[in-house]
Amino acid sequence: MSKPEAARGRGTVRPVRRLGDPVLRTECDPVRAFDASLERLIDDMFASMYEANGAGLAANQIGVPLRVFVYDCKDDEGRRHVGHVVNPTLVAADGDTLEEPEGCLSLPGLNFPTPRYAHAVVEGVDVKGEPVRVEGTGYFARCLQHETGHLRGQVYIDVLSGEARREAMRAIRGGRV
Repeated sequence: MSKPEAARGRGTVRPVRRLGDPVLRTECDPVRAFDASLERLIDDMFASMYEANGAGLAANQIGVPLRVFVYDCKDDEGRRHVGHVVNPTLVAADGDTLEEPEGCLSLPGLNFPTPRYAHAVVEGVDVKGEPVRVEGTGYFARCLQHETGHLRGQVYIDVLSGEARREAMRAIRGGRV
């Protein structure tokens, strides 16, 4: 995935936290200061996401327990969506439930069939505090649900069930993360 022009040369790559780090299991705090440090955080998040070849990244995945995520992914019609949401709320997750392979930068190398809704809407604000509403279908809807889950202290394996959950737990216990 290529970097958008705005992200070129900006941001510092930070290490992505792995499953087992307590920051991934803690609900994130709302952003209260819309300043240069928030801009740097978002730049660092994009740089870190691109370095890890991800489609989305939540702030807690780089050790910052704030309600922010960035994304660069396509929807089910192939349209590319690039952006960020501060203090996001998942206001809609509906439509068909699709069970497709999903992975996570915090659980590298693992992919499991994960149920997600085909449509999602997130509302929040941008880096300047201006309202934003992001709506997605297909893979982009999956991304929106995945990243908002991170900010609630969840990882995608929390929504698995049955054999997929058992397989994920075996992989984690076996040290494949």
